[in-house]
Amino acid sequence: MNPYIQKEVRPVNWIRRMSLPLALLSFALFMLLASSGPAEAAVEAARPIPPGGLRVLFLGNSLTQANDLPLAVKALAEAAGQELTVETVAFPNANLEDLWYEGSALAAIDQGDWDFVVMQQGPSSLPESREHLRKWVKKFSRRIRAAGARPAVYMVWPSVDRLAFFDAVVESYTLAAEDVRGLLIPGGETWRAAWRRDPDLELYGPDGFHPSIAGTYAVALSMYGMFYLRSTQGLPNRLELENGEVLHVRRPVARLLQQAADEANRNSGRP
Repeated sequence: MNPYIQKEVRPVNWIRRMSLPLALLSFALFMLLASSGPAEAAVEAARPIPPGGLRVLFLGNSLTQANDLPLAVKALAEAAGQELTVETVAFPNANLEDLWYEGSALAAIDQGDWDFVVMQQGPSSLPESREHLRKWVKKFSRRIRAAGARPAVYMVWPSVDRLAFFDAVVESYTLAAEDVRGLLIPGGETWRAAWRRDPDLELYGPDGFHPSIAGTYAVALSMYGMFYLRSTQGLPNRLELENGEVLHVRRPVARLLQQAADEANRNSGRP
């Protein structure tokens, strides 16, 4: 069994989504609170949550599968008293075009009742791969909106031997999100905000590309913050996942990563 694969399917429930202007207003309020320091008020809910909680579909490859990222986001939400239903369609080395033609992603989108559908592929730092990312995010987004959901883009990072291309990765994913007026989850920028606080922080796993446990925890924080428009301050450093796995980082590292996620969401996220 591939160690990255994790899929969870939940029954369909009716949902209520809010308008984009209200989302922007809520995000502005959250970021004003978060930027003032780790105040208790910063964790007040900023996005209206539908009955039954948010429903999020993840589409991607092993950067989504590694360390059960969707289940980590779910565990963070539950720790904050929120319901979050997740489903994942992801395959190692897949890009969005692969997912389109494989068919499972389209079937999951058409199932409907999603609040967000999160898209991810490789770093996409080269001009041709950037255009590929933007093309397929647009194509998927039309299908996503037709199903009543909002597209979201999960910004990744380059491999450790291509750190010079980090800015290009950030630009590719930012443009892709802007093209479709989608939610931008700044995972890569969360890593860079963490490294500004501690350059020795090990966010890469042994292969120099996939995330370590701390790297996954950082991205999960960013996702939680963007889905709910909340600060991540005070979230637990130990997560018990539904599949029995445990994701744990030391408390000082968790606090640092929470600060980094809030900074990245405030400066680079797109609500």
